Amino acid sequence: MSTLRGLVSSLLLTLTTLAWGMPLVLLTLVKLVTPGRRCQRRVLTALNRVALNWVGSNLWWMRRWLNPRLEMSLPEGLSRDQWWLVISNHRSWTDIFLLFFAFHRRLPMPHFFVKRQLIWIPIVGLAFWAMEFPMLRRLSREQRERNPQLARRDHEATERMCRHARERPIAIYNFVEGTRFTPAKRAAQHSPYRHLLRPRAGGIAQVMSLLGERLGGILDVTLHYAHPDPSFWGFLCGREGPVRLEVRHLAVPAWMLEGDYHDDTDYKERFQSWLNALWQDKDRRLDISR
Repeated sequence: MSTLRGLVSSLLLTLTTLAWGMPLVLLTLVKLVTPGRRCQRRVLTALNRVALNWVGSNLWWMRRWLNPRLEMSLPEGLSRDQWWLVISNHRSWTDIFLLFFAFHRRLPMPHFFVKRQLIWIPIVGLAFWAMEFPMLRRLSREQRERNPQLARRDHEATERMCRHARERPIAIYNFVEGTRFTPAKRAAQHSPYRHLLRPRAGGIAQVMSLLGERLGGILDVTLHYAHPDPSFWGFLCGREGPVRLEVRHLAVPAWMLEGDYHDDTDYKERFQSWLNALWQDKDRRLDISR
């Protein structure tokens, strides 16, 4: 029965993607031939509406068909009229839809840091490109040292998103671990945390330097899965155990707006220490929840 539920869920997800994908493709073609940033912004507004309707359509059938066991703790003061930085631990593709459950229509249009390889996913990859999500390569330290030009392109993609973000409020989502947690990845990284991978500070530090004064705050999300090995297929089958989603609203520290992460060693160390302390606290809370 659960496999049948998963197949029906996959069909529903495909149908909503195809239905909203058609206007998205048409608007993308319009955006390609639209001259001037001012006119492109109007097309982008329409693209954002299509994307939000795609999200809303999927949440509608997921609530009724899957009825996920999701317990949410959200702070007050969330607004669609402010800019936000959302950071979270990462366990599964399910995380994205859980964040949608929490923040859809409560925050402005979401923009994710996404892996460049995802651009090849039909319709979804086109949506990422058309809506100006930063497409990053997720390079290792060795790759960055071997080819600094690739790292520079990631910085330019983030800078481009932040520059365009000044035109209208958005919520920037970043899974700062860079990839989904598994025990094997934790061991390979020699991560000091029991339930988390090492966080990467570079992306959010760049957001702070380019957009920090506009942010309504930082939303620190902790996802607690009862299932030790969550998967998106398990979620679509309705087999995922209870999930608790906790959100803390953090003010942007004044010192974050006054440094340069890439050129100021002291600022870089302070930023990394701040994020590591946040991750240590998150790891403790995940430990207590088990």
